[in-house]
Amino acid sequence: MTTPERPTVPPQTTGTDGAGEPGGAGEDGDGVPVLAGAGTDPERVRRFWSVRRIPAALVAVVVLGGTGLLLYDVAAVRADREAMSWRRDLADDLATRPLDDGLTVAAAGVAVLLGVWLLVLASTPGLRAVLPMRRAHPDVRAGLDREAAALALRDRAMEVSGVQSVKVRMGRAKVAVRAVSHFRPLDDVRADVERVLTDGVEDLGLARPPALTVRVDRPSKKG
Repeated sequence: MTTPERPTVPPQTTGTDGAGEPGGAGEDGDGVPVLAGAGTDPERVRRFWSVRRIPAALVAVVVLGGTGLLLYDVAAVRADREAMSWRRDLADDLATRPLDDGLTVAAAGVAVLLGVWLLVLASTPGLRAVLPMRRAHPDVRAGLDREAAALALRDRAMEVSGVQSVKVRMGRAKVAVRAVSHFRPLDDVRADVERVLTDGVEDLGLARPPALTVRVDRPSKKG
């Protein structure tokens, strides 16, 4: 008596079929498992927010010191002790000084400026030296230091034939490049530098590639 052989079941694969329909996880051309549709829905990239430890520490120290001193004086008065002289003088001065007095106007102006400064710090991201990069994964954020980006572009421009020196000013919306060429026609050098740096800006992977401006001059004559 023999046992019938079980039919061989072909292995099932998931991922994208020939028609491009998603089916979960698949493999790329090298056989590495990938997620179907990963990175196809890019999220809006925002700037990095600064922690701003120094302004927060200064505000905390001022508020804590003033509140503690005022509470101590109030507690001393409640304990049948005299109020501090500075608080009595301040109360008398505020009660008798007119509103159009120069010192009052100056103090109010300083308070307004400090308030506006704190509002600006609270509503702006800061970290202007960090340029946000494109997000290939929704859970990963990356940033590139502005000086590092400028150095990378400078190194690329120095590889162009005829370039003697390069200065790169890297901004969030614009890259200003000034090169000095000691031979070759300036138009040819400028075209090569623009081509190289255009590819360089794209290779940086920034979320908002800045505009590129290139200026090429001859070395200044000494003497």
